[in-house]
Amino acid sequence: MATIAVVGTMDSKGAEHAFVAERIREAGHTALVVDVGTLGAAQVAVDVTREEVLAAAGLSLPAAEDRGERVGVMARALPVYLEKMAAEGRMDGVISLGGGGGTAIATAGMRALPVGFPKLMVSTLVSGNTAHYVGTKDIVMMPSIVDVAGLNQISRMIFARAAGAICGMVEARIEQGEEKPLIVASMFGNTTECVDAARQALEGKGYEVLVFHATGTGGRTMESLIESGMVKGVFDVTTTEWADEFCGGTLTAGPTRLEAAGKMGIPAVVAPGCLDMVNFGERESVPAKFEGRNFYIHNPQVTLMRTNAEECAALGRILAEKVNAYTGPVAVALPLKAISIISGEGQAFHDAEADAALFGAIRANLREGVELIEVEAGINDAAFSVTCVEALLGMMEGSEPSIL
Repeated sequence: MATIAVVGTMDSKGAEHAFVAERIREAGHTALVVDVGTLGAAQVAVDVTREEVLAAAGLSLPAAEDRGERVGVMARALPVYLEKMAAEGRMDGVISLGGGGGTAIATAGMRALPVGFPKLMVSTLVSGNTAHYVGTKDIVMMPSIVDVAGLNQISRMIFARAAGAICGMVEARIEQGEEKPLIVASMFGNTTECVDAARQALEGKGYEVLVFHATGTGGRTMESLIESGMVKGVFDVTTTEWADEFCGGTLTAGPTRLEAAGKMGIPAVVAPGCLDMVNFGERESVPAKFEGRNFYIHNPQVTLMRTNAEECAALGRILAEKVNAYTGPVAVALPLKAISIISGEGQAFHDAEADAALFGAIRANLREGVELIEVEAGINDAAFSVTCVEALLGMMEGSEPSIL
């Protein structure tokens, strides 16, 4: 029997959550009704009051009955409460139903829970962009179809299915494979050969490699996993998301990209992979200020823009500054002949001046103590992949093992 937290604004959605709690109990599990309401009194009996949730974070609701302000406070308190419950083993899953306010509060709490912990949000907002609710966690977002405003023949069906779903999630048996040390790697289509070769080599040495596509969400998710403490090494050779962050592209991972490994003190190899390209949508979507630049149509929905020398110099400084803050062993590897498939000599994005600006800025700004490895090869050449893998293994194992 599992304990499932039924979290919701019981001042306005009490009947709906009570219905879900009853379905969970009928399935043989314990339902823990948690009130995160912010205005009126709870409409149903609860197991955890809003005051208890707030107290866990040392917070209280503002005296003024401003709904937005109160929702913000509760969204800060719930993560603390749920994280504590999960860490103490007093909760095996969480489910919530809500509109805008309820979704904001409940998903804030869910994002504090580890990957793999069952979490289900039934929301009126699922048909739109849910990225800011899900973040980098595995929150299952289920459309409510009708508003979460009472029980009717449609909502009963949806809510009952949701209760069944969360019960199924907590009941699922997870087959545990062999526990191997985890290494994370960043990859793009333009660095696939490099990362695939590295993955095979690292797995041959007894590691498990998790590859993240550097599409913004991928970078953020990788950083989040690094911060979880589960990761032993970082093969971050595709730092292209910084080109989008700096130039206003569509695949930015935000200004904290490249920080997690440094904070955790984890061995890392970093390379300026694909910093030659900024991602936009269809050609017509590229901002007018970039007219006249070098573009490459990757597909009808993706337009790549070549970074110029000025942008590359700035990106080189940023990469060096991020790496300079690392507290663990770290090396920066430069593939001097090409930082992507299309930046090599004779290719669409070949720009010797821009590459020189990038490499020069990294060399000039990297602090003493950070190993700088320069390889006369393209990023997808075997020589570069081998060099990076051996550098990472050397840092992780305190030696210079050969993978050949």
